[in-house]
Amino acid sequence: MDKNDATEPRDIRLRRLTMRSWRRGMKEMDLILGRFADECLADLSEAELASYELLLSENDQDLYLWVTRRVTGTDSADRGPQELSAILDRIATHAGQSSPA
Repeated sequence: MDKNDATEPRDIRLRRLTMRSWRRGMKEMDLILGRFADECLADLSEAELASYELLLSENDQDLYLWVTRRVTGTDSADRGPQELSAILDRIATHAGQSSPA
């Protein structure tokens, strides 16, 4: 089944996206995205899931910078693509709340 097939059952899509979130290649992104997937994916709308899936196609080094700049409040010219801004903000908020003290 094509991953963009609208007939893919939601539970299968969530499992696939969760697996991709935990198997990034960069341990920091595994932890950030994996925890977000475990705790938040089920609550996302279909549009938000589409944005999240698009985000997963980005490389880890870029994603890490985009998310951590939001967590720390660092102003930077490159905070990621505009179409991913809302989901990046949500991931950063979650990462900031679940960071070990």
